[in-house]
Amino acid sequence: MTLLQIAVLAIIQGLTEFLPVSSSAHLILASHLFRWPDQGLVLDVSVHLGTLLAVVIYFRYDLLNLVRAWREPPDDPVTIQRRVLGKALLIGTVPVVAAGALFYDLVAHALRDVRVIAWATLAFGLALLAADRWAPRYRKLDSLGLQDGLLIGLAQALALVPGTSRSGATLTMGRLLGFTPSEAARFSFLLSIPVIAAAGLRGLWSLFTAGTGLAWLQFLVAVGFAAVAGWFCIAAFLALLSRVGLVPFIVYRLALGLVLLGLSL
Repeated sequence: MTLLQIAVLAIIQGLTEFLPVSSSAHLILASHLFRWPDQGLVLDVSVHLGTLLAVVIYFRYDLLNLVRAWREPPDDPVTIQRRVLGKALLIGTVPVVAAGALFYDLVAHALRDVRVIAWATLAFGLALLAADRWAPRYRKLDSLGLQDGLLIGLAQALALVPGTSRSGATLTMGRLLGFTPSEAARFSFLLSIPVIAAAGLRGLWSLFTAGTGLAWLQFLVAVGFAAVAGWFCIAAFLALLSRVGLVPFIVYRLALGLVLLGLSL
């Protein structure tokens, strides 16, 4: 692949990884529009590392506070709640790791079909619309408990199906549990860190064991563009949520699903 193709795909991945619109759907659409080959394992690993870098940098203070909470005595409500948040993130990570270990081959091969992605994009877009329309929106992250973390984590495991969108699945469950869109999004972003890290490490291990040579220029270009696009996406999404809510993203997702369904016919 050329550097231009790598940069474009890295930007697409970075911009859509954290939005409830399915990054896999956009990569499929880009491949059809430009008639580009499959992105390959090296690019997949590099864009995951780029988006991981973006979310870690953006939420660096939140992560530092979570670490400090375990080094300080739990003698105040803030420290106690930060410890609960850290436990909820750990618990929420378990379902997707377990599901990935059990069903990786099925997800990586059998389900990577345009029709599956199209229907998943539509179905989970409607689920997010229903949750955002009818669920209450009053809870903040300081009320989050371990059960909330588990339920959001179970929803995240569904995102192994291409087209579901990890962000979309976790936002849907967060809204169903009564969290405001902004608070649900913040937990979704924090929960993405161990998942993206695990995906990146698995990809690096596959590259290492396969003895695949690494083109460092292409690798670094993909990491850099994905990181910049991912950071911009997080900042813009959180700012837009407080102004316009989730509806514009849901409408866009449903339109994208219909386009993909048309391509699959």
